[in-house]
Amino acid sequence: MGVSILWLRRDLRLHDHPALVAAVDSGEEVLPVFVRDPVLTASGGVRVQRLGASLAALSDATGGALVMRGGDPADVLPELASEVGATTVHVTRETTPYGRRRDARVRDALVADGRALVATGTPYAVGPGIVRTRAGAPYQVFTPYSQAWRAHGWPAPAAAPGRVRWATGVDGDPVLDGTRPGGVATSGAGERAALERWEGFLADGLERYAIERDRPDLDTTSRMSVHLTYGEIHPRTMLADLARHPCPSSAGVQRLTTELAWREFHADVLWQHPGSAWRDLRTTLTALPYDEGPVTGELVERWRQGRTGYPFVDAGMRQLLAEGWMHNRLRMVTASFLVKDLHVWWPTGARHFLDHLLDGDIASNSHGWQWVAGTGTDASPWFRIFNPVDQGKRFDPAGDYIRRWVPELAHLDGPAAHEPWRHPDGYAHGYPERIVDHAEERRESLARYERARQEKR
Repeated sequence: MGVSILWLRRDLRLHDHPALVAAVDSGEEVLPVFVRDPVLTASGGVRVQRLGASLAALSDATGGALVMRGGDPADVLPELASEVGATTVHVTRETTPYGRRRDARVRDALVADGRALVATGTPYAVGPGIVRTRAGAPYQVFTPYSQAWRAHGWPAPAAAPGRVRWATGVDGDPVLDGTRPGGVATSGAGERAALERWEGFLADGLERYAIERDRPDLDTTSRMSVHLTYGEIHPRTMLADLARHPCPSSAGVQRLTTELAWREFHADVLWQHPGSAWRDLRTTLTALPYDEGPVTGELVERWRQGRTGYPFVDAGMRQLLAEGWMHNRLRMVTASFLVKDLHVWWPTGARHFLDHLLDGDIASNSHGWQWVAGTGTDASPWFRIFNPVDQGKRFDPAGDYIRRWVPELAHLDGPAAHEPWRHPDGYAHGYPERIVDHAEERRESLARYERARQEKR
């Protein structure tokens, strides 16, 4: 019996997996393979550790059939295919700029060796590049994209394959270590954990989500972004479950569907504009000056460490370092602080987020930052500058989130934690004073914006 290779990337699961179904339908044994690509595993340390935990779970689910190999996939896969006599490598189609270039090289290498790369499905409910305007152009604004995306619809989850005959006995490297630096375990990894988390959220958290999703003190988000990043669950599975909800028109169902639409929109924008991963999508602010140099570098480091003197900002940045995750409201507030209070170009912050977020996703991360910076699609207007104190009082009204992550302010009761400078003992336990004056920096940002706007005319 022949062997088909299933090259796994952002699809670390066995259910709702079109590429796996295609491999099984070939009638051959299936060899699941993960290639440790040094281009990807050399960066984003916490994601690599979380990846190891997910791969360990998948290895267990395949009865140990999963094979790990390290190196350039364009070298590793033809060599492995020759070793096991496989003529076909099945994959989920990749959509990121690097992934597309890598897959083209792998396809060329396989074809040169008389083999084929077969791509089936994508990590999205609707593959990037499919939803277009009536004129055939890509969408540039979220709301019309979302409407067209919903109208287009998406396939039902892929049917479970017949009995999978895993190819075994192929040598590989050890599965990546499943612990984070510092010995903090990456818990809840793998497809089973993803499905359990999702089922629990549907049962207990969905209806609260529409009302409380902006409250980091309550922790009422789904936390499914990490599972989606590693493909431990497919968004199509989630959308099918939402459609089967007893009240599919409820606020919770609609809100979460919209959040999934945002994820797909960002992927679509990156597909259409690969350069927007690390460069401004729109050129309207190309004349805007940003700060650089040693002094700015010190301020950026204070931001990274959660020591800006603004409690809501610092709580978010410390949660990021401790958990590899940050509430979306805090992602917007901390991004605004870096770009508009410290006047730093957004890729600096985007790279820090991507290095530390367990759910780091190039499309969502870069375009989320560009939304705040005013350089992307659906951009928040440059003159919309988040006030870190007002944001904290609104979305953490009792100060509980701050006290959880900034213990130096635990002695301040209630909303007093948002403004330690207003209290005689606010700095009694070593909390730093503010590194900038928000009001002054807001005026400076607006002045820079106006000058850049005039120069662009």
